[in-house]
Amino acid sequence: MMKTIALSAALSIALVGVASAKVVNWSAKLDQAQETVVKTKDAKAMGTAKGTLDTTSGEMTWTITWSGLTGPAKAMHFHGPAKMGKVAGVQLNIGSASGLKSPSKGMAKLPADQVKQVMDGLWYINIHTAANPAGELRGQVMVGM
Repeated sequence: MMKTIALSAALSIALVGVASAKVVNWSAKLDQAQETVVKTKDAKAMGTAKGTLDTTSGEMTWTITWSGLTGPAKAMHFHGPAKMGKVAGVQLNIGSASGLKSPSKGMAKLPADQVKQVMDGLWYINIHTAANPAGELRGQVMVGM
């Protein structure tokens, strides 16, 4: 009986440590309406993104899909920190990490300040094309969606 109680207590303590690591889901709808400058518009251009973020380890995963662009994707980035409609610098080069083909799947480790920016809704995804070098599709990363 004492061994059972001791084992239960040890397991409870171990599980509390695991429970403190929080993995959250995030998503983004990519469209031209969120883009700040679109030279060549195409109503068919759209995309989605989803992934996870481990707030303890900083591990961020993504799957990004798109279609209907005016041409092949030339670059793709996570930008931040910026609220919707505002412009910010590149935080993570998605194209270098996981390629420029749809779907693009990848993972990166973020430092604590970037984890906080993502959690605060201050990152966005931007897909660039030759016709729209500043970005053709954009989507704000929303945690818990």
